[in-house]
Amino acid sequence: MAAAFLGAVLTGCGGGSSSSETSSQGAFGDNGSKTVDGSKALLSWTAPSTRVNGDGLSMGELDRYIIRYGQDADNLTEQVVIGDAAEDATMSYTVGGLGQGTWYFSIQVQDSSGLTSPPSEVVSKSIQS
Repeated sequence: MAAAFLGAVLTGCGGGSSSSETSSQGAFGDNGSKTVDGSKALLSWTAPSTRVNGDGLSMGELDRYIIRYGQDADNLTEQVVIGDAAEDATMSYTVGGLGQGTWYFSIQVQDSSGLTSPPSEVVSKSIQS
């Protein structure tokens, strides 16, 4: 399958009145942080420019981003689909309504032919009360 690989950065801070900031690194890219109020996690990424096999991938070929998340890194049960991926080279999305505990996130990209990338490495964010 000639799917794309997506690099992104997860940033955010704990919910409630906590002021601690958390950032994660992995396939998502460089560390970073940005304050987000409440029980939210800000995910941001850069659109891929190559497929897994090394072939070029233009923005016009991208269809959607699929964010999977949950409180079990091996079973990400929640999903958000962001359409119109070809419109923006840099994307971000805030996942809200996160309860207390550790949340795990992964992202994939799907091209206009329906080919979907492998999931990125899982990153995490802790929400404190």
